[in-house]
Amino acid sequence: MTVTITSDLVGQILRAAAATPDVEVCGLLFGSATAITAIRPCRNVAADPARWFEIDPAALIAAHRASRSGGPAIVGHYHSHPNGDPRPSPRDAASAAPDGTLWLIAAGGMLRGWRAGAAGAVEGRFDPVALGDDPCAAEPARPHRSSLFRGT
Repeated sequence: MTVTITSDLVGQILRAAAATPDVEVCGLLFGSATAITAIRPCRNVAADPARWFEIDPAALIAAHRASRSGGPAIVGHYHSHPNGDPRPSPRDAASAAPDGTLWLIAAGGMLRGWRAGAAGAVEGRFDPVALGDDPCAAEPARPHRSSLFRGT
């Protein structure tokens, strides 16, 4: 299955990761199981943000409240890996619930998609998810999307 995401959203995530290469940036993903329609950058409140991430609980609670009130559905989150590897780490696997949420990881100028599950192929928790341009987006996709992100 391919999850669609506009090149503009991909660019926002990659620019944020590139702007702070020494810490993990993070944020929320909104949309559906097959399409990411919006993102919200969040503050990383981890004790050691250079090595892991923790989304600001206030931002997470606010997003859940908004969703319950008819706002956009939270479908996952994104974060960056300053080490340049866009694969889930053992720490990611230890903190991931096997609930089918999307995890996008930015590293080395790439964005890769993952879905958390009970017996994933990567770290026993994640399966790769292909990312593709959203053909219905208001802004056309960039012609060289392969230079922006790679799904699998």
